[in-house]
Amino acid sequence: MTQLQFLGATGTVTGSKYLLQHEAANILIDCGLFQGYKQLRLRNWKALPFDAKKINAVVLTHAHIDHSGYLPLLAKNGFTAPVYCTTATRDLCEILLPDSGQLQEEEAEYANRHGFSKHKPAAPLYTRADAERCLRLFKPIDFDEEIAVADDLSLRLRPSGHILGAALACLNIARSSIVFSGDLGRQNDLIMPAPASVGGADYLVVESTYGNRSHNPSDPQDMLADVINRTVQRGGVVVIPTFAVGRAQSLLYYLYLLKKAGTIPPELPVFLNSPMAVDATEIFRNHLDEHRLSTAECEAMCRMPRIITSGLESKRLNNRPGPMVILAGSGMATGGRVVHHLKAFAPDPRNTILFSGFQAGGTRGASMLQGAEQVKIHGQYVPIRAEIALIDNISAHADANEIMIWLKQFKTAPQRTFVTHGEPAAADALRLRIQEELQWDAYVPDYLEIAPL
Repeated sequence: MTQLQFLGATGTVTGSKYLLQHEAANILIDCGLFQGYKQLRLRNWKALPFDAKKINAVVLTHAHIDHSGYLPLLAKNGFTAPVYCTTATRDLCEILLPDSGQLQEEEAEYANRHGFSKHKPAAPLYTRADAERCLRLFKPIDFDEEIAVADDLSLRLRPSGHILGAALACLNIARSSIVFSGDLGRQNDLIMPAPASVGGADYLVVESTYGNRSHNPSDPQDMLADVINRTVQRGGVVVIPTFAVGRAQSLLYYLYLLKKAGTIPPELPVFLNSPMAVDATEIFRNHLDEHRLSTAECEAMCRMPRIITSGLESKRLNNRPGPMVILAGSGMATGGRVVHHLKAFAPDPRNTILFSGFQAGGTRGASMLQGAEQVKIHGQYVPIRAEIALIDNISAHADANEIMIWLKQFKTAPQRTFVTHGEPAAADALRLRIQEELQWDAYVPDYLEIAPL
């Protein structure tokens, strides 16, 4: 008996976890944290329906926290088997996972110091030390290298184009096969190549983040220039909540091109206030074969911003007059240094809060885009008077049409396609398109559902 259990990324774009069970083998594909709505975040604290000690391997499609961020807790609970991923994913996880642990420690400490947590005392889900310990389990493999992960079960990773190191996980199980898309990249991204074709599979698990939407066909450079220039004219500050891996590098490259062309003021200060993003950008220099940028373009992108390293420098930015551009994590304004900038700059109508990608339901980013007049930060309500802007075509996710382009490259139809990693409307819209345009059996699974293969 082979079966697949959906432990996350059902009805939401976070918490990706799939348990593949084949005879005596238990393989976890992705191991991410839930983010967004409180009822989702509470799942991170609940025990998973399996014994962590009995997991034979974890396969990571890529490094983003909603796919990798539960690993330290899995290891804390007894998991000691290999974590298979690409070398770039391992390199990025060495940055992201310890940072995730430290951020949780800092938020618990801040809550205890200011007394706004219901828990006495507030405790982190895991610590930086927990994250650093789990990194010892990582076993990077090359793209297209086939390895055995258990009896009658082999793995091959192919580029998915989403971020550096991101992969499609292709597993052969005895006489059948299953492919996990992870997060699919764009067909014509400025930095990353298009997702690889996999030919076919008996079963497919495909993401649907933008399953009911198409990206704006406008040039994102023009849109970015418009937002910056009108904010500069007001003497304001552009605060960009930024995902440290992928989105930060795209934005830095766009800003470099705009300054070079004189489309925005070449002297305009740009601050990168994310040590994690600085480290991730450096990794681009070490993996030139996985993206479209040359060595010279990587160097220019890295030199363009002013780097903020310390917490003291970060606080000083809040008192610096505009105009300027600040890129800071996190991308959905759920934590990190950007929330301190929101407290400082969101109440001023001269400023702009610019989002550059999908905002999961329940996050501060989603609330601001929906027109919230105030958001809660560190137990206090902060008024939102700044301009709220969105450029969603910088997204590293394929839109609905691009997902369909990738699916149409399959030479044989899967017996069943599971549509996951999307909010309900997006997942169901993609399911319907797959059924009507491809005549495939497509299905949207529920949380904790078990599907026999």
